[in-house]
Amino acid sequence: MIEIKEVKTKSDIKRFATYPLKLYKDCPYYVPSIRSDEMDTFNPKKNFSLESCSIKGFLAYKDGELVGRIAGIINHEENRRYNGKYIRFSRFECIDDLEVFKALLGAVEKFGQENGMEIIHGPWGFNDTDREGMLTYGFEERSTYATNYYYPYFSENMPKLGFEDESKWIERRFPVPEQGFDKIDKLAVRVKEKYNIRDVAETMSVKQIVKKYGESLFDTLNESYGHLDGYVPVEGKVKQNVLDQFATIVNVKYVSVLVDEKEQVAAFGIVLPSICKALIKSKGKLLPFGFIDVLKSIRSPKELEMALIGVRHEYKNTGINAIALSRIIKNIINSNVTVVESNPMLESNYNIQQQWKLFENEVVKKRQTYKKKIGSLID
Repeated sequence: MIEIKEVKTKSDIKRFATYPLKLYKDCPYYVPSIRSDEMDTFNPKKNFSLESCSIKGFLAYKDGELVGRIAGIINHEENRRYNGKYIRFSRFECIDDLEVFKALLGAVEKFGQENGMEIIHGPWGFNDTDREGMLTYGFEERSTYATNYYYPYFSENMPKLGFEDESKWIERRFPVPEQGFDKIDKLAVRVKEKYNIRDVAETMSVKQIVKKYGESLFDTLNESYGHLDGYVPVEGKVKQNVLDQFATIVNVKYVSVLVDEKEQVAAFGIVLPSICKALIKSKGKLLPFGFIDVLKSIRSPKELEMALIGVRHEYKNTGINAIALSRIIKNIINSNVTVVESNPMLESNYNIQQQWKLFENEVVKKRQTYKKKIGSLID
């Protein structure tokens, strides 16, 4: 017998936050989320996305044993922006049992139906900086800090429940070059001089950059990604969540923030030190000792993850991204980095996909979201 219980109490939240550790206990490819972030999912005092989102979490029990979890998120800004009636499913993990799948997804459908929603889709997070997409290829590759791992049965079961393909991403791995790229370096110099661009990451700390250029950086982020599938602008207090999520693990050597004559962020590139091994070791807990290995990974990384690259519309097709790439590549070569891997890049994002044709790389993972009309999974 399958029982679905809504997450309400502190003990429910803890079970919700820690269930993936149970499901992926013996999986070497799974990377835990930071435990405190998961614990704050339903807390409006910590998760500022809840100002524009409604959420319910659900736990699945089979014969009294916890066998799965899921969250339903109604992003009101998404529905306003796209003139739709969507509910997102997120943080979806469960055993390989189609009835458990149906019960959990059905609980989200019912939550959506009660609120007038017509389409269920996911896995999507609260916004584009949250984990999104279900793995469909690369099951023997370790996840990155910013992505979820999924066993193969997840993507196999979705069509069985009537879900159709939606957005698709690919992830690439790049060998560390032995030397820089002359063409990129020369282009960087020309563009820098032509548009009077300076890279403030060469002289400022991450804290200083955030304090002086934080607002402009988010403006550029929203402008760069606003046309992409499912993108919801990062605004208001949500910016603080994003800064808490990423800024704390940034090493300024692998960051480029390009500022123009108007003191506006014209473009940026952010490559993060991978903290995956540290999170696996500590099972996602930073305290009391987990943060020590995390700090070591940030200061002297052996692996890097490409996080974000953005360009303001007025600088599109100017080659300005060559400035960011030139600086970051040089610092990678001069470090002891052994692996550089991208986070998910939309297949439909033509500009970014074309950019990586300049570099040797291999596609190591693919992921996607699914969608269907609400109704068929509700008992």
